Amino acid sequence: MLAVGPEYGFGLYIHWPYCTRICPYCDFNVYAAKDRETEPLLEAVLSDLRAHRARLPEHPNLQSIFLGGGTPSLLPARDLASIIDTANDLFGLEADAEITLEANPNNVFSHTPPDWTAAGINRLSIGVQSFDDKALNFLGRDHDTTIARKAITYAEQSFENYSIDLIYARPGQSPEAWADELTTALDLGAPHLSLYELTIEERTAFGKRAARGELLPMPDDDQADLYEITQEICEQRGLPAYEVSNHARSDAHESRHNHIYWASGDWIGVGPGAHGRLTRDQTRYATEAERRPVDYIKHTGTALAPLSEREAAHEYLAMALRPVAGLDLNRFERVFGTAPSAHTIETLVDNGHAQIEGSRLKLTRDGRLVADYIASLLAPY
Repeated sequence: MLAVGPEYGFGLYIHWPYCTRICPYCDFNVYAAKDRETEPLLEAVLSDLRAHRARLPEHPNLQSIFLGGGTPSLLPARDLASIIDTANDLFGLEADAEITLEANPNNVFSHTPPDWTAAGINRLSIGVQSFDDKALNFLGRDHDTTIARKAITYAEQSFENYSIDLIYARPGQSPEAWADELTTALDLGAPHLSLYELTIEERTAFGKRAARGELLPMPDDDQADLYEITQEICEQRGLPAYEVSNHARSDAHESRHNHIYWASGDWIGVGPGAHGRLTRDQTRYATEAERRPVDYIKHTGTALAPLSEREAAHEYLAMALRPVAGLDLNRFERVFGTAPSAHTIETLVDNGHAQIEGSRLKLTRDGRLVADYIASLLAPY
């Protein structure tokens, strides 16, 4: 049996696909929220949860819930509470379960944080994306830097554990400009930062502009320079990376939900287009819900698609290399049935891409920049 599954974590991801506007860089399964009746979709989400309970009779209590999207912070607090309460009734929640809500800065004011905490939310992920008004306009956001700052100040009155999301490596962004934005976020005192390099996906508005030659992505070497600046500034300010794109003040502020992904635990995915990974009867399964809300509402219930041992093993390796804590070589051997090539590991160490500490292989900064490539080198088949 592959060394993956609920013993490495058990979580729940809820995808709420509606947004007040669709950002031009967004490649997620999202839809305009205007004039949408949300009650049928909410009921479909709750029904989907019940269906998963029937197929998972022996799973442990949930360690985390993550409400993402889309913009789940558009939901009234009573609906968020309904989702959380239903999950608790069906699966049980660990006493210290992490329950995260993705929130846009504007929604922090229209749906007050005290109402969210009363609903059961104990962690916010605030989609600031930039502290530069021109950049926010470029990214299609519906807030400005003043609102972003106020939202953070307002949120921290109710939440000790919260994260700020930022997007960098935008076309034409200078190292100095990014350093200023990053310093602004750190000065505001957030205990967690999720820092993502802008990727231009083909089917997005940015992707179409790039195809027409109207938008030029930042060259890879320049992106790598900004990544190095990111690591240096965050380390100096006490928020070192604990994963390729995530930084935290302490272990207590790391995303427990994301750790389930990186550890190849199990998670239920509900909501339009949501993905999940479940382990049952010594088999790893992938799930993907219907993408269109209308189809999801009509056909609630997600099929289990078995993964081959090779597929499950390669997924494990790709995710396990992301955290700074590194790859457990003993677990690698359990997953693949063989140890990684000693020559490959020696080469990675000699090239400055990895270090060996006890039974763990840890990628260096340079190594984390090419983590996917390193995964392909390490995989024995």
